[in-house]
Amino acid sequence: MSENSAAPGTPPAGGTPSGGAPTAPGPRPEPIRFFGTTWVDHDGGYGLRRAGVAVGSLAAAVAACFVLRFAYQGLEIAETGSLIGMLVIVMFSVCSVLAFRKTWEGFGARPKDPAREDNLRGLKSIGFIGSLLAYFVRSLTEAPGEKLRRTEYEKARVQFEKRRSTRTGNPAARKSSGRKRPKRT
Repeated sequence: MSENSAAPGTPPAGGTPSGGAPTAPGPRPEPIRFFGTTWVDHDGGYGLRRAGVAVGSLAAAVAACFVLRFAYQGLEIAETGSLIGMLVIVMFSVCSVLAFRKTWEGFGARPKDPAREDNLRGLKSIGFIGSLLAYFVRSLTEAPGEKLRRTEYEKARVQFEKRRSTRTGNPAARKSSGRKRPKRT
């Protein structure tokens, strides 16, 4: 959750782009890819964006399967042998399953070890079909990562309100307990 980040097209901190009223103080929601900050109130074409992400990710996964099929046919034409063909199928299958699982886990929680996630980037690239399918399945119920960001945003709003409510008033004007100041004459 960042108080300084804003999605493209969102108004600056001092007001709206048309010069209207300033935005509310406090933390701003973190934008989600393809959704910006429309996930907060489900406005700005949120439903159409979700449908677009679902259709787009499924279409990309199907296209990727066709590309892999052509690559497999190239291996058959080259007559590399059945062992190589099986190894390629197993490699893409295992990498796709692991990429699906890691992508799905990323929708629910921030990675505990970012360095490990960086090391798995190559594996996720090989298993990109699994990542695309995770996006498809998740976009059927919500924007991918919405639940995580909504939880973080609500927590940041509660903390902001708590801090703001404890800072009311001028601390110099408060009466100190115990010691009285002498009156000036």
